[in-house]
Amino acid sequence: MIPLRDSARSGSFPFVTLIIIIVNFLVFFLELSLEEFQLNQFYYIFGVVPAETLNAIFTGAPLEPVIIPFFTAMFIHGGWLHILGNMWYLWIFGDNIEDSMGHFRYLLFYLGVGIVASIVHILANPSSTAPVVGASGALAGVLGAYFVLFPRSRILSLVPIFIFFTVLEVPAIIFIGIWFLIQLFNTLGSLGGAANSVAWWAHLGGFIAGSVLIKLLVRNPRHYNFNGR
Repeated sequence: MIPLRDSARSGSFPFVTLIIIIVNFLVFFLELSLEEFQLNQFYYIFGVVPAETLNAIFTGAPLEPVIIPFFTAMFIHGGWLHILGNMWYLWIFGDNIEDSMGHFRYLLFYLGVGIVASIVHILANPSSTAPVVGASGALAGVLGAYFVLFPRSRILSLVPIFIFFTVLEVPAIIFIGIWFLIQLFNTLGSLGGAANSVAWWAHLGGFIAGSVLIKLLVRNPRHYNFNGR
């Protein structure tokens, strides 16, 4: 399903969400300007590499080269579909979460859930030497927060039915619930050790972090009561 818009209205302009999206695209355009060898180096320098991170921690090597990627990796993407999908979801769901906690708290929240997502991926794949990039972990945190605050919101969605598409209003609890189940099933499927280009564990970690942290950071808990609006 592809979300087109949601029924929950934001009371403020989501300028932090917009800035995050702009920064992601600026970084992506930089990636497009790089040669293949340079791009691979870029991924390894600014992406999160589990084995390198753990090696630095356990050997006492300088931590700065492995700490910086926790922040930079969530602004790097591996292709047009990767960035367009992530940024579109962020635009649909991020404004309400930004409005619920305020701009500065939202920025800390976004970075925080992205970092937690990377940590979960490292713990699940400690020997991996593949760099992980993308906003998916942070986006999963936004979805987790939305799931808690707006379960009764309606998501106007483009839904595939066999070979056709139709537009339906889907309750957020169902839309995001299906998304979560897809992540869960793929995570369980990755337990066999097969190589996978998607950081499924990061998605689960980000989602759970977002669903927990929103209760601590939301500005007016009584307004939401964590039963949806």
